[in-house]
Amino acid sequence: MLTSVMMLRQYSITKNLTEGIYIKSLMRSCFSTTAESVEDGSLKNKKLNSAMKAYLERSAEYHKFIKKEDQDYQIGKRHLANMMGENPETFNQDAINRSIQYLFPSGLYEPKARPIMEEASKIFPPKKTAQFDEEGRPFHSLFYTLKPNFYSVLYDIVEQMEYLNKFEDEQITKGILPNEGNRANLLGSDWLSRKEFEKLFLEPVSDSDYEALVASLQRLEGHPWSETAKDFIMKFRKLKHIQTRGLIIPPLEYDEKGRPFILVTQCMRHTCRGTVKILGNGSGKIKINGKNIDYFTNIQSREQVIFPLIFTGMDKEVDVEANVEGGGFSGQAGAIRWGIAWGLRSFVDKDMVEKMRIAGLLTRDWRIKERKKPGQEGARRKFTWKKR
Repeated sequence: MLTSVMMLRQYSITKNLTEGIYIKSLMRSCFSTTAESVEDGSLKNKKLNSAMKAYLERSAEYHKFIKKEDQDYQIGKRHLANMMGENPETFNQDAINRSIQYLFPSGLYEPKARPIMEEASKIFPPKKTAQFDEEGRPFHSLFYTLKPNFYSVLYDIVEQMEYLNKFEDEQITKGILPNEGNRANLLGSDWLSRKEFEKLFLEPVSDSDYEALVASLQRLEGHPWSETAKDFIMKFRKLKHIQTRGLIIPPLEYDEKGRPFILVTQCMRHTCRGTVKILGNGSGKIKINGKNIDYFTNIQSREQVIFPLIFTGMDKEVDVEANVEGGGFSGQAGAIRWGIAWGLRSFVDKDMVEKMRIAGLLTRDWRIKERKKPGQEGARRKFTWKKR
């Protein structure tokens, strides 16, 4: 009996030791397999998320398509260079545009309707990169808003505003008040359009979203210390093309007394035609058809005439002689105003000329009265409908 008990106890101990050794060896083999897989960097057994799998398929198709289009573009570029007798290696995009315009002349007014030949990346919109990892976790905290880039910019605007408010409080504590130089000068630039914001964000931007975004940026721009955040604001603005650089400004002429002057002809507005002569070294005298500014009986026409002089600060520096005929007082005042502004370009610097252009003083008004249409009461107005 005692012998059987001792044999049973020895069997159980041996069994436990055997199981322990087996478990340890099994764990060792498992850990070594995991380490080897991690060391090799193999994730073949890892299951990809369905969203990630769909993204990889779309991305592969997109890159394959862009690659094919780029190859076609390079082949077409070489053929076009050979047709035009140019070197394909130095045949740039400007030469391509000139060649297309020469080979395919078009009378269409809309540039988007004319034939073009550009790289695929400029014609086809870019695609967003993956917004989530292999397991489907989004990278961006605002991913589920469906417009993470748009709302991220709104949060950045709030942070900039809070920083400026804090900075303003610090300056007030020091006894420093803001002046005009501390506010951002955004002259010569304009906000990006809705389409441009969509290209920037790679997200759809509705009209209401666009209005809210621009309103937030304008509020940031109006801060007394907005100069500090000018770099951030300019990310969402575009510089206007300085068109006055291409305009030929005539030099001043001099009369027999050595007095500088400039003569502007073909001043027109509606059916009015006239000429304007601006003389330097003057005192601000204005003559219209031999009369002074009282030639115009209403105050609006007088303000139209003197506005370019006041805007440029030349109201006490030059004299104006104008001769107009035809039209009414409004048309005559508009013709004289344009003639004065056009002639003042020779008396002021280029910066002032650019300011005049932005203010609309150098833009000619080509509008004329629209003719009456047959079967109508006026140009647009219809006759009152009567049942009988």
